Amino acid sequence: MNRIDKLFGSNAKNILSIYFCAGAPTLDGTADVIRTLEKNGVNMIEIGMPFSDPMADGPVIQDAATKALRNGMSISKLFDQLKDIRKDVQIPLILMGYLNPLFQYGFEAFCKKCKEVGVDGMIIPDLPFRDYQEHYKPIAEKYDLRFIFLITPETSEERIRLIDAHTSGFIYMVSSASTTGAQKSFDEAKQEYFRKINAMNLRIPRMVGFGISNKQTFDAACANASGGIIGSRFVTLLEEKNGDADAAIKQLRKDIGL
Repeated sequence: MNRIDKLFGSNAKNILSIYFCAGAPTLDGTADVIRTLEKNGVNMIEIGMPFSDPMADGPVIQDAATKALRNGMSISKLFDQLKDIRKDVQIPLILMGYLNPLFQYGFEAFCKKCKEVGVDGMIIPDLPFRDYQEHYKPIAEKYDLRFIFLITPETSEERIRLIDAHTSGFIYMVSSASTTGAQKSFDEAKQEYFRKINAMNLRIPRMVGFGISNKQTFDAACANASGGIIGSRFVTLLEEKNGDADAAIKQLRKDIGL
C-alpha cells in the first residue's frame, strides 16, 4: 500500500510534514536529514529537487536551491542518496520540483526510479492539470506514485472538484496566493478560505502549507485540515544550525508547540 494512503487512511490528525531542499546546506546530508526527521516524530517529508527558477518558492527556499545547485546536487545524485533509505525509514517521502529537470531526466525513467528507491509521490507546481490527466497520470499510476496538486484561495471551485475527483493522496492547500515563507498568523481572509474549503466536503484529505512557522499557524492548519507542511522555517533553522537537522527539528517542534 502506498505510504501516503496508509498515513491518511489511519485518520491521523495533526500531521507534521517537513520540506527541505536536497543538497543544502550540504551536498551529502539528504539521507541523514530524512532519518533525523523521522526519529523526531515527523510524519511525512517533502524533499525539494533544486531548480534554477523555483517560481512557487520564496527567498529562503530559492536561496537553498541555489546553494544546492552550487554544491552539485542533481536528480541523479538525489536518487543515489535515497537508494538505501527504505532500509530504516518508514514514513512517506515526496519529491517536490519542477517540470524542466524531470523532462531532461525522462518522465517515465524518473517515475521508475522513484518506485525503486521508495518515493511515494511528487509535487510538480508547474504541471498543468490537463496535461497530468492526459499524459502523466497513467505513468504515475503504473509506478504507484501519488501526484499532489496545489490549490490556493484563487483556485476555482470547478478546478478544486476536478483535483478532488481525479487525484489521490492529499490536496496541498496553499494558505495564500503568495510564494512560500513564514507568517506569524493567518488573517481573516485566510480563515474564510479555510472555511470555504471545509464546506465543500472534499473526498480526499488536505494539508495546509505556506506560512506555517509557529504554534498559532500550525494549530490553524490542523484545525482546518489533516495537518501542516512546514518548509521555509525548517530550511532557515537548518541553515542557522549549520546543517544539524536534530537541533533544527527540535527547535521547530518547540516553536509549533509539539
